[in-house]
Amino acid sequence: MHASVLSARWFIEDSDENMVLLDLFIAATIPVLKVLLITALGLYLALDHVNILGEDTRKHMNNVVFYVFNPALVASNLAETITYESMVKLWFMPFNVLLTFVIGSILGWIVIQFTRPPSHLRGLILGCCAAGNMGNMLLIIIPAVCKEKGSPFGSPEVCHSYGMGYVSLSMAIGAIYLWSYVFNIVRIYSITSINESTVNDSSTSKYFREASTSDQGSCTEPLLSSKDLLVSEENENGYILPCTSSKGKAEARFSSKIKQQLNMMIAKINMRSVFAPSTTGAIVGFVIGLVPQIRKSMIGDGAPLRAIQDSASLVGDGAIPALTLIVGGNLLKGLRGSGIRKSIIFGIIVARYIALPLIGIVIVKGASRIGFVQADALYQFVLLLQFAVPPAMNIGTITQLFGAGESECSVIMLWTYALASISLTLWSTFFMWLVA
Repeated sequence: MHASVLSARWFIEDSDENMVLLDLFIAATIPVLKVLLITALGLYLALDHVNILGEDTRKHMNNVVFYVFNPALVASNLAETITYESMVKLWFMPFNVLLTFVIGSILGWIVIQFTRPPSHLRGLILGCCAAGNMGNMLLIIIPAVCKEKGSPFGSPEVCHSYGMGYVSLSMAIGAIYLWSYVFNIVRIYSITSINESTVNDSSTSKYFREASTSDQGSCTEPLLSSKDLLVSEENENGYILPCTSSKGKAEARFSSKIKQQLNMMIAKINMRSVFAPSTTGAIVGFVIGLVPQIRKSMIGDGAPLRAIQDSASLVGDGAIPALTLIVGGNLLKGLRGSGIRKSIIFGIIVARYIALPLIGIVIVKGASRIGFVQADALYQFVLLLQFAVPPAMNIGTITQLFGAGESECSVIMLWTYALASISLTLWSTFFMWLVA
């Protein structure tokens, strides 16, 4: 009798655990499926016989996302959720996001060394390995996880309230790093690839011009003119030219090379590009959230200037669907022939879905042991998820702006987001077990 009771209890507990895993699987899969469905819609709208989301339309829409939607989204979410107290409490998160970019960049550099891609794709590979989707994926995943029955994060209302604060800070910090680092990486590599192609074209044309000139000149002039012959004879008779110091020439060349490198670095680091619209929006959001007088006047139901915050939030809500539609439209060009090698896609997938999450577990659990991270299961879960999310969708916006690898970016996004339904589900389930 006692054994049968124990076996029945074990069966019930095992069934409950299976239900929890199934709920977690559904909670992690639905956000990715939403992204894939909107991407498929963008692909359909870009078809030639539909032609609603053609190439020119995508470029104009991309500019609206870059200059209007993204800054409004970052500023409104950050202003609403960030306070001085929360910044002191969550100080490790900006450092954690920075680590995802640094480690991702190192992994991207390794992928480049193994795959040897064209120069115009190197910035794209670094960006996809470094910048994760810290915004809309977490905005969908965290509320969905909080609503589930088997969630280890306590009351759904409290979980949702704290979770949105964590996600908003994650999105804002991710936007700052994305638009100040990845934006400039892609810009530098796209300019470098254009310069290389220009130099190659000019050197080829110069070679043909010199070859044609030498062919014409060889028929009319001798190899050595009479004047050069007299000079050479005088040199043989003892009139030797003075010899300059090779050491002085080497030092002059070295100093000129240093000056040239410094000038190139200053030219490449454009402060206007560093402070992209989304970065400016994050700064505005921080100011509104951290300055009590401004916060009281704009945030809350009784705030006199709450219409400004509500309007910015309304505009920002259009960023995620518009951005996903653009990626779907660009995917059409990629499917018709992007030329991207499978080894590049495989390398990015291994870097983002295997290497980064494993390194993230070591970092977050190590920081928790030392005392850098508070003993909050939901907070640690968000920190771990930052290492496991797919590449940032805004990388598609950046490649569209510079015209470097738009079709290749869309193919990478298709494969990474298709596999994210499996990867995010497995990692989310493991992370919940780890922090519970």
